[in-house]
Amino acid sequence: MGSEEGPAAGRGVGFEHRLRAEIEQVARDLRAEHASIQGTLEVITKAARDVVPGAEDAGITLVARGRGFQSRAATSELPKAIDELQHRLGDGPCVQAIWNHETVLVADMTTEGRWPRFAPEAARIGARSMLAFQLYTTEHTMGALNLHSSHPGAFDNTSVSIGGTLATHAAIALIASQREEQFRDALASRDIIGQAKGILMHRFSIGAEEAFAILIRRSQHTNTPLNEVALNVIEHRSDAS
Repeated sequence: MGSEEGPAAGRGVGFEHRLRAEIEQVARDLRAEHASIQGTLEVITKAARDVVPGAEDAGITLVARGRGFQSRAATSELPKAIDELQHRLGDGPCVQAIWNHETVLVADMTTEGRWPRFAPEAARIGARSMLAFQLYTTEHTMGALNLHSSHPGAFDNTSVSIGGTLATHAAIALIASQREEQFRDALASRDIIGQAKGILMHRFSIGAEEAFAILIRRSQHTNTPLNEVALNVIEHRSDAS
């Protein structure tokens, strides 16, 4: 959408009506995808690219404890390249949005002075304008929604307002999706542990508590998560001692 004429150019009388319809569709898509984290992320970035004035590409950066930077659901290779650059330098708009809990607008990378190492390289690989929103923060993960344009001055106050609204809705949907996935994982782990207990109970003619104690001891002695110990018992039934 961005151009040298500015993001406001070409907005007709029906812009607000079209925008409202698009955001309503985004909300429906997010509800439909809430059970899949990757699906939710893809809905968010596609919506940001299509709905936010000035945006040509979008991506999401997650910073997870123990796993570093993750570039997710990018609409092209550009957001991935920008994420890799920020990860390598440890600085940039996305990093600032995540750590400082703020929205970061870059009008022109060629004249940007806040990140003297990042900005010239970002401009060289095709990002002249950028808009980064802190997406959400949990105990273990932080994230940002990043919008890119190949044109300077691509984003204006309307872009910031619409992007911020989208980021807020997206954060709620993403957290709900993560919780649902964690719940499914917990149920799956419970089923695996139950199967392993049943195998041990049958093999050694013991009760459920004794079988569970065996799993706990093996988990502690091998420093292995309980569900992995249980899965090993299921896969190697003859090695259940």
